[in-house]
Amino acid sequence: MSIRPVRSRTTAKPTLEGAGVHLHRAFGFHEPTAFDPFLLLDDFRNDDPARFEKGFPWHPHRGIETITYVLEGEVEHGDSLGNSGVLGAGSVQWMTAGAGIMHQEMPRPNARGQMHGFQLWANLPSSLKMCAPRYQDIAGADIPEVIDDDGTRVRVITGAFWGQRGPVDGIAADPLYLDVSVPPLLRKSLPVDTHASAFAYVFAGAGDFEYASRPVGVRVEKELDGQELALRDWSGNRTLVRFDTGDEVTVQAGPEGVRFLLVAGRPIREPVAWHGPIVMNTREELHRAMQDLRNGTFIAPPG
Repeated sequence: MSIRPVRSRTTAKPTLEGAGVHLHRAFGFHEPTAFDPFLLLDDFRNDDPARFEKGFPWHPHRGIETITYVLEGEVEHGDSLGNSGVLGAGSVQWMTAGAGIMHQEMPRPNARGQMHGFQLWANLPSSLKMCAPRYQDIAGADIPEVIDDDGTRVRVITGAFWGQRGPVDGIAADPLYLDVSVPPLLRKSLPVDTHASAFAYVFAGAGDFEYASRPVGVRVEKELDGQELALRDWSGNRTLVRFDTGDEVTVQAGPEGVRFLLVAGRPIREPVAWHGPIVMNTREELHRAMQDLRNGTFIAPPG
């Protein structure tokens, strides 16, 4: 086994999107191939309805897949093809935009005013850019959770992990998408595809991926003294950790444990031409998409 070293570590930045939704962007737009096949990760956790209730009114998508994972609250969605529904707490929607749809997403708070979740964009290869749009709406109860003997909990959204397979399938990037919770002060290793791009996004507690990824024979620790804890360079809430190559990711959980998304997918390695929610391979294809929007031919008729 080869432990993946940390390639970079950054903090998600406050961003305003949609009709005035305050969120934090972990990555997106500036380096379109840095996380290939993934394009963007937004963290839309918020406890003030006034900062998200205007939502994301009608907007186009083409050439990508969007993955929405809701932790708290609800997201009501609809599109120009007549699809609609509500994503509840713990649920996932994987939308393949393909050739194009017009789409809207309107967040609704829970009783405590919370709207928590994430949206990840995955690129489509050129052969699938103009495929027929489709949805996969998965209820929280249908997402398997694996609990290891040491108390580590993993929700398997897509991909195969520890004998379970996530319910989302048929995705171009063939990704692994996990929601991982590691108990306090436990060091844990998690297998990933050696050839996949991989990152972790911490959203509760703290973990040390940098220290744990150094293959120096450090024991599996359940108890650390105060001096060693103080020396650790913890990755806390809204920290994005990008990994180099290897076939496992290792994390040392902090005193309160750590919870993070672990995402991996094989790179597409194709040119990226990007304008807002439309991602193609060439500028000419982008111009064609804009022309389709202007002349009303962006959405292909059903069938």
